[in-house]
Amino acid sequence: MATTVDKRPARRIAVGDAPAIGDRVRALREAMGLSLRDLGERSGVSAPMLSQVERGETSPTLAVAAKIAAGLELTLSQLLRLDEGEHVSVSRAGERRGSERGGHRVEELTPPLPGQRADVSLHTLEGGATTGGRDDPPMHEPGSRETAVVLAGMLVLVVDGTRHELGEGDSVTFDADLPHHFENEGDEPTRFIAVIAAGLRRG
Repeated sequence: MATTVDKRPARRIAVGDAPAIGDRVRALREAMGLSLRDLGERSGVSAPMLSQVERGETSPTLAVAAKIAAGLELTLSQLLRLDEGEHVSVSRAGERRGSERGGHRVEELTPPLPGQRADVSLHTLEGGATTGGRDDPPMHEPGSRETAVVLAGMLVLVVDGTRHELGEGDSVTFDADLPHHFENEGDEPTRFIAVIAAGLRRG
């Protein structure tokens, strides 16, 4: 039996949207600290093609856009902003970006929007777990401030070598560009929300 080949051209994003998509891809890539090569490896789209998309020189097919979205840990709708109102971006509970390592689980509550200056995340620390090593360098840019609110359990914050013990309902704000980490010294899981605002410290 002869096979039928679909010769219809791949559906592309509207040409007029190419520069906007390119700007968004570049901003999101840079916000994640990825090079073109890094994103190429994560998405399966070549670095030269990504460069053309970012410069608005080509309009990606929906299939390529879906691969780019996956490389940025987004759905296609999130990348194309199809699920956003004019001034509203909704993050659905079932679509949160997340990661887990060594008993530390993180769920990002804010979407990775270009130019965003604050990030909110939900953290769960299992008993005996920490958010990082004692000698790890700070992960946030100079001038960043962080506020943590303990939702459940006990939490220890170590900032620049100084310990701060926090209980349920307590909150703390500190300079996030200093070496710091959180510890759960108890047996039960601890849950807390962290809000990181970039470049706010003065003087």
